[in-house]
Amino acid sequence: MTVFPDVGQAAVIAEESVGELGNRWLHVQAVAARAAEIARAVDADDQKILVAAAWLHDIGYGPDLKVTGFHPLDGARHLVSIGADPRLVALVAHHSGATYEATERGLLNELNHFPRADGPLLDALIYADMTTGPDGRRLEFEDRIDEILVRYQPGDPVHRAITNARPYLREAIKRTQARLDASR
Repeated sequence: MTVFPDVGQAAVIAEESVGELGNRWLHVQAVAARAAEIARAVDADDQKILVAAAWLHDIGYGPDLKVTGFHPLDGARHLVSIGADPRLVALVAHHSGATYEATERGLLNELNHFPRADGPLLDALIYADMTTGPDGRRLEFEDRIDEILVRYQPGDPVHRAITNARPYLREAIKRTQARLDASR
């Protein structure tokens, strides 16, 4: 299966979008590396799309792509505009509990224009993102969540969303870890 953009193109798009954003760029690179490392948690046919999605998951933070200020939605919309694979678009749109934050921001209807496909692929993307800190360092899941809760104050939509998403995200991490353990 051909994925557009492929992994190499995805890395270029990511660098063009967030390469000047310091820690965000470090985070994106580390999430992509983590996704490549855990790719065996998904079907062989899905490994490239996982890594491409990891490269692209935060492109919506890019100053030239920011429209709503909600990076999963802005990133997904950009990917649609360049003709990206719909599964890739959906992964970017729904990564790491985006539904919870879209609800907090009043953007759920807009996000729901992108079909959500729960399963090993989305779980693995969540795993890669939620075990990588904002500066690219590896973190345990609970430490990553705690770090987010410190960065965003209790009244912030991100704080409320991550608090509500924590059980969902924890289960995605557990399912991916079980798939990794079974693949050894």
